[in-house]
Amino acid sequence: MVAIAGLRKEQIFEAVQQMYTDVANQPQRRFHFPTGRAACLFVGYPESWLERVPDTAQESFAGVGFPFAADVIRRGNRVLDVGSGSGTDTLIAAGLVGTDGRVLALDMTQAMIDKLRANATLAGAGNVEPIEGNAEAIPIPDACVDVVTSNGVLNLVPDKPRAFAELHRVLRPGGWVQLADIVVSQPIGEKSRSNPRLWAECVVGAVIEEAYLDAFHQAGFDEIRILRRFDYFSGSSSEDTRRIAAALGAHALELVLRKPRAG
Repeated sequence: MVAIAGLRKEQIFEAVQQMYTDVANQPQRRFHFPTGRAACLFVGYPESWLERVPDTAQESFAGVGFPFAADVIRRGNRVLDVGSGSGTDTLIAAGLVGTDGRVLALDMTQAMIDKLRANATLAGAGNVEPIEGNAEAIPIPDACVDVVTSNGVLNLVPDKPRAFAELHRVLRPGGWVQLADIVVSQPIGEKSRSNPRLWAECVVGAVIEEAYLDAFHQAGFDEIRILRRFDYFSGSSSEDTRRIAAALGAHALELVLRKPRAG
């Protein structure tokens, strides 16, 4: 088992699962990061898009940006949503791909998978397939999706190079990744990185922006474009979280990147 600053990887996964079980089951609770419909609007989702998504999906939304600004999903596409949560992004993608397309919704938190499944039924989205798993070992074949979407998830993953390699593996040549995630401008101390709760709160798992982008290059992606940098933590209800995020230069990044075409 990989260790990070004296912390076993499974401890990080357990903390993340517990945190997002709470987000799924207690959506009315106040967290250190924005959640719910208010968070959707705060990070840039148009109200007209949210009208197509059940309230029970939006109430447990915990994304950090608006990855759909990339505008890469087309009708008939096969899409993988990494860290699908209760289903806001999954159901938006399901509408964009239409009945001829399909959305694979990957999450490692059972409460979120259960909630997403119920929301897909409520929305009449028969083209959604929930999958249990995490970004470091995506349980689908090579080169089987046209687009990967992810929102506020990869910063929670301990082994980012492995996760980025997995995104590259499952994409067809010429396929796109649209994502929003948290990065920082200052290194994070080892003491903070050894706290699993802080990993689950979206700050200490983040890496410096330059290293984050370079890791995607190393994984084999090209045409990497930054769509927006966004002060996500300004929306936190916690003064301590806002202070820590500001000291680290923590911010959301919206990106689009591509797997090179074959040949």
